[in-house]
Amino acid sequence: MATLSQRRAEAAIFGSMSNTRASSTLYRLIEAGQLTRKALLTPVLERGLEPGDDAVLFVLHDRLGASEEDLANATGIPFEALEPRLARLVDRDLVTRQATGPELVPGLALTERGERIREVLEHAWSELEAALLGELPPRERKKLRRQLGRFVELLRL
Repeated sequence: MATLSQRRAEAAIFGSMSNTRASSTLYRLIEAGQLTRKALLTPVLERGLEPGDDAVLFVLHDRLGASEEDLANATGIPFEALEPRLARLVDRDLVTRQATGPELVPGLALTERGERIREVLEHAWSELEAALLGELPPRERKKLRRQLGRFVELLRL
């Protein structure tokens, strides 16, 4: 049985929807997205990180030596908000500032500790995806991924 705080959180997330809206595909898509984000946020918060820190760790894993501008563009975090976040992640020994490449261009990289935490978060992501989509055949997963990508493109217009 849900606690009072859980019911309040769900009410804040889902609001009071009429039965017609609550049974719509769009409502279910919103609900699934919000609950998925909530589930993925748990390991982030358990490690003392803030929402959005996971995005920074994932991008820096994929783009060794990324500039702050590249990181802001890749994560969608405004540059002004990124600077204090990076300072906090550097202080926590998750991210380091270092020169990379033959021209020694200033950039950002994960520390060993940052990489270990990213691996834990990646594992949580993979487990959740397997739990949610594991019963779908690969062809159906691909079809769903394409449809959701189309939704994202339409909503960004």
